[in-house]
Amino acid sequence: MPASSAIKVVVSGALGRMGKEVITAVCADKELDIAGAVDKKAVEEYLSLPGGLGLIPITRDVEPMLHRVKPEVMVDFTHPEGVMENIRTAISHGVIPVVGTTGLSQQNLREIEELCKQHNSGAFIAPNFAIGANLMIHFARLASRFFDVAEIIELHHDAKADAPSGTAMKTAEEMLASRGRPFDRPATAKTFVEGVRGGDMGGITVHSVRLPGLVAHQEVLFGGLGQTLLIRHDSISRESFMPGVIMAIKEAPKIQGLVVGLDKLMGLQ
Repeated sequence: MPASSAIKVVVSGALGRMGKEVITAVCADKELDIAGAVDKKAVEEYLSLPGGLGLIPITRDVEPMLHRVKPEVMVDFTHPEGVMENIRTAISHGVIPVVGTTGLSQQNLREIEELCKQHNSGAFIAPNFAIGANLMIHFARLASRFFDVAEIIELHHDAKADAPSGTAMKTAEEMLASRGRPFDRPATAKTFVEGVRGGDMGGITVHSVRLPGLVAHQEVLFGGLGQTLLIRHDSISRESFMPGVIMAIKEAPKIQGLVVGLDKLMGLQ
């Protein structure tokens, strides 16, 4: 049984692949208490926990679950189309959302920031919860000061809803912020397939690959005079995200306002 001071957690998207991993990880940590689950596909009133640890209530919508179990933290791995409503509901109930759902726009982030101010609360959003992926972004940020040409190749499973990935966009944004100006994008005189050179983010060419068998992978390539630099991270299973998720849950009660990126909790700034 969790300690009486354990952080009470609800998982939204509980029946998805990431949601199941989160529930397993929370159950394994004595400082956390899995109190409830939410999923649009729920057909039962209760969800069995892994390892025969008992049952927790499950609902199709976030609000009734927050009313019922009064958690401190809601972890959300759902879908870009529904995540904002979940975040709004959580903040309005004084529950801190820890969000791994990607596809949020800058306008969405501004709204979340304003909601946190209105309710004197906090919210945490991470494009990627893998420790290694955040180190990759950090190393790319450092390298951006010394190279003028860069490309990003992100590779994900074929069921991923958005492209480019939130991790790729975050990487490009951090690289551009570190560099302080656009990258030099080599011109291609003639192409035979539309879009073959990928997307353009401030001179960084971004490519998205979607294939069955992949989980989450990214390469950042830099080119310079007589040399190249390759920084790559691979998540070979969804377990790779769990240490970061647990870190964020434990830090969540201390958060005020909107915090974006696991690097902030890792002290990589």
